[in-house]
Amino acid sequence: MREFHELTRINEGTLSVQPSQKLAYIALGSNLGDARRNVLQAIEQLQGFSERPLQKSSLWKTRPVDCPPGSADFVNAVVALIPRAEETPESLLKKLQAMERELGRAPKKVLNEARPLDLDLIVFGDERRATRELILPHPRAHQRRFVLQPLSEIAPDFILPGQSNTALQLLNKVSPDQKIQKLSS
Repeated sequence: MREFHELTRINEGTLSVQPSQKLAYIALGSNLGDARRNVLQAIEQLQGFSERPLQKSSLWKTRPVDCPPGSADFVNAVVALIPRAEETPESLLKKLQAMERELGRAPKKVLNEARPLDLDLIVFGDERRATRELILPHPRAHQRRFVLQPLSEIAPDFILPGQSNTALQLLNKVSPDQKIQKLSS
């Protein structure tokens, strides 16, 4: 199994993580308003949370999963960042939720309703959590093409905590009916 301090393969080089540092993966999605712009703006803001330049996937167009009928397609991506030394999973989650609100996300009225921005903390080093506010690693990331496709693009050999297969191997096991399309730059 890969350790978090090893080099992680990504599409624009490598993200070198020192033994004392943790690597966090964040999944981004939007299907309300200018979804592409929302995701790109969020990626830009996430840079401020990282010790080093972000590693980011391409943007992907995906069909909604478990959303209300008639929901618009999503724009999705995944980024890897090295959280600042004082950061905890809980403090990073609060920052992600604040970003969602800044971009207009309102409190949920309906499960999986359309939203201008959805930020999911997938992994924070090898930290595990099972609280009302936060479950780490994300409990469904290993089952969702809209997470695994962009994750595999930047870290195909990454093994999510609690899994035995790499991100790419998990992606190959996901049902092909979860449609996804790479968007042009």
